[in-house]
Amino acid sequence: MSVTTYAIRHLILSSWLTDATPQTINPLKKNLFPDLLFPLRERLNHLEITNPQFAHRVCELIPAQCPFARKLTLFGQTLATIPPLCKINPVYEELMMLRFRALSYLADECGEDISQYC
Repeated sequence: MSVTTYAIRHLILSSWLTDATPQTINPLKKNLFPDLLFPLRERLNHLEITNPQFAHRVCELIPAQCPFARKLTLFGQTLATIPPLCKINPVYEELMMLRFRALSYLADECGEDISQYC
């Protein structure tokens, strides 16, 4: 029996036949609040990059690194460090993927040098 046949018979089919009762669902994954930003996330994920000017604009507006990390210093002594807050931004991953798609479009489709945006 080949690996593919074994995988189809034992792994995939058994997972389809398994009853997903509420006891088997992870209680931590239950989200009690609706995702209010879902429409914005979907729009960003489905945004097509088909224009070089738009791709350049996206690369200019979305920074490559999080600009919010700061060190508060007084007389050369660091008082506090503010960590980058991008990870708590609810649409951070979608913005990074949009920037990546714009960079890929400029490099692959337009053949432009994207080193200025890195």
